[in-house]
Amino acid sequence: MLRIGLTGGIGAGKSTVSKIMADLGAVIVDADLIAREVVEPGTPGLAALVERFGNDILTDAGALDRPALAARAFADEESRLALNSIVHPLVGARTAELIDAAAEDAVLVQDIPLLVEGGMGAAFHLVVIVFVDAEERVRRLVGSRGMPEADARARIAAQATDEQRRAAADVWLDNSGEPGALEPEVRDLWSERLVPFAANIRTRTVVRPLPELVAPNPRWAGEADRLIARLRLVCGERAVRIDHIGSTAVDGMPAEDVIDLQVTVADLATADDLAEPLAEAGFPRIEHITSDDPKPSSLGGETDPALWDKRIHGGADPGRPVNIHLRVDGWPGQQFALVFRDWLRAEPGVRAEYAEIKEGAAGKAAGHSSYADAITAYIDAKSPWFDTAYPRAWQWAERSDWKA
Repeated sequence: MLRIGLTGGIGAGKSTVSKIMADLGAVIVDADLIAREVVEPGTPGLAALVERFGNDILTDAGALDRPALAARAFADEESRLALNSIVHPLVGARTAELIDAAAEDAVLVQDIPLLVEGGMGAAFHLVVIVFVDAEERVRRLVGSRGMPEADARARIAAQATDEQRRAAADVWLDNSGEPGALEPEVRDLWSERLVPFAANIRTRTVVRPLPELVAPNPRWAGEADRLIARLRLVCGERAVRIDHIGSTAVDGMPAEDVIDLQVTVADLATADDLAEPLAEAGFPRIEHITSDDPKPSSLGGETDPALWDKRIHGGADPGRPVNIHLRVDGWPGQQFALVFRDWLRAEPGVRAEYAEIKEGAAGKAAGHSSYADAITAYIDAKSPWFDTAYPRAWQWAERSDWKA
């Protein structure tokens, strides 16, 4: 099952996006609708609210009078916490029921207004943000919903900023245009990314693009941060640490558009235990390892080659290729991944040198149409450089008193 977190500021139009996705076949779990459902007349939720706040929160027809409840529940902190202690567990339980009832092959979209504010992004395979400029949202709330302008501005101010939403977004949908203008983009997202992503999770398929060098992308760091948050949630205490490594972790460095991450574990048995949880989270294991893995081709007898063993996972998301290297804490491969990254960050001359090597290697790879042949040519072209780069990196580490 592919789980999508959908959110956006009030008045941005996430309900419109939700409806389009529902029409395309998504299973929608709407937090606002659930919050209303669990306090409908006759529910235990409404009975609990009446017991805590009194009959004055009911209309003459016996339904919840929301303004009356708000006046009581937000009068002080104790009352607000009491409201949350009643409603939040009910919403959580109903949400879990709906998720459990969804088909295994479903694309499940959870429409959550305060997803960013609640720091919930890591729980989803992707977070989709619907964006509209704040002033336009005020105009829409006043014009379409009849909301007083002061209320509209206050509600917008109480929510996450655009910068916070941008940092949380795997997909950014700009809904500033005319009504209906966003629909083709949502449909393309559905057919080109979400449906293939869901299929790749089911079949444990890794997206592996041909090695092609691209210009440095300032978004790589934020994408790595979101991926690391998801990995932390999956791995828990089994991960000693998780790091962004490789060329995409070095500012100004051209690279393949593939994020490399390293999950440090206590031993390879732990890495094997994580195989299925990582696959469910959208990171299937790559059984036959062929990776752009910087290490010397000859260890000079100084290190047991077995200590370079690792497990590697990729990404099922067509929109974000990733390599996830699971290495044992303190083993040479784990240490070198970190020192190599930091050496590149610290030494502009080495960055330029390695960029030239990578460019030549990409040229060698360009002559091949299959991934296996292309990545082999790419690695083979870089390997001789690593025979000398490996000791140079460690010499730098010793001079600079480097610590992992």
